[in-house]
Amino acid sequence: MPTSSAVISSSAHITLPIPLPPRRRRLFGFSSSSYPHHAPNRRSLRIGGSVSARFRACYVSSYGECGAAVGDSGLEEDNVDDIQMVRVCDKLIEVFMVDKPSSTDWRRLLAFSKEWSSIRPCFFRRCQERADSEDDAEMKPKLLRLGRKLKEIDDDVQRHDELLELIKTSNDIGGIVGRRRKDFTREFFEHLHTVTESYHDNPDEQSDLMELGNTCLAAVQAYDISSENMEALDTAELKFQDIMNSPNLDVACKKIDSLAEKRQLDSALMLMLTKAWSGAKESNMMKDEVKDVLYHLYMTARGNLDQLVPKEIRILKHILTLEDPEEQMSALEDAFKPDEYSKGAVGSLNGDSLYTTPEQLFNWIRTVVDSYRFSREGSFIREARDLMDPSIIQKLVVLQKIIQNQFM
Repeated sequence: MPTSSAVISSSAHITLPIPLPPRRRRLFGFSSSSYPHHAPNRRSLRIGGSVSARFRACYVSSYGECGAAVGDSGLEEDNVDDIQMVRVCDKLIEVFMVDKPSSTDWRRLLAFSKEWSSIRPCFFRRCQERADSEDDAEMKPKLLRLGRKLKEIDDDVQRHDELLELIKTSNDIGGIVGRRRKDFTREFFEHLHTVTESYHDNPDEQSDLMELGNTCLAAVQAYDISSENMEALDTAELKFQDIMNSPNLDVACKKIDSLAEKRQLDSALMLMLTKAWSGAKESNMMKDEVKDVLYHLYMTARGNLDQLVPKEIRILKHILTLEDPEEQMSALEDAFKPDEYSKGAVGSLNGDSLYTTPEQLFNWIRTVVDSYRFSREGSFIREARDLMDPSIIQKLVVLQKIIQNQFM
């Protein structure tokens, strides 16, 4: 999952570590006032537009016809007649076979429906009974497939409900995330969002669920960042020790070059090399030869790291340092114009041989701006993350318009 993210509450923006489809991106970025007055509650069923109005009407009418509408009619679930429940299940099976709801629609149906817990046992049993008695060779596997598919989804929803009840009653959500991180999936957060939607008629409960969603997302992100950082530091420590144990400076530099070629010269290793050089430089007890070696290693790593930055990002960073619009325009012209003294594939920009096309630079700006707008900076390349600043984004938007109007 393109990678997508979730924004929660107006005061906090947290990137969900698991990608989401576009229509589910803003999981908890809502208030109770944002819901339409006809939004569903726990006693009604209203699922997405991909399931026809006929499906919704049939579901509700089946209770009316059987006289067994649990909740709305006041009839207790335990008193629902078996024959009436079979009729309900048969009608639902017919609707499902015709309308073919998607997995997402089914998940929303089960999350919204308060009656499903009483229908569940009979429904799956009825699917099997009808399949066993079916003479039509084509219909029999369809009935079995319907029961099997919905059973898989129902099992998932029940697991999500179990986890939701657990975190509702816990004072240590971070501890639960640590033990059950794999259960906090995209589907779980979508389920939590759907359940939150269903409490339109209960603002207090809805608010509590929104807060719970915020807390869960924050705990998951904190856990993931901590895990990634620990793993990155452990890996960087091994690389650092390997470099420092080299027999001579040339071998050490070649190891750094090799890491750069493999794109394994990461920020954690660079931080260790920087700290080693900085500590040696300020020490009065270290020999100058050692300081020279550490400085050389630091500069070698720094040079390689700079080369890993896409040339378009380097061009953008240079242009953004220019305040004069005329200087910016001149820099753009230089970036788009091959240098006659070069081999024809590069241009000259601020002393570096850099060249790109208006289309490539425009696309990079669009990528950065879109990443900022959709709060996907956590998944963006690290070399461009320092561009993810509101003031810089505004400059990039202006620059994007200039490129589009003047060079494309």
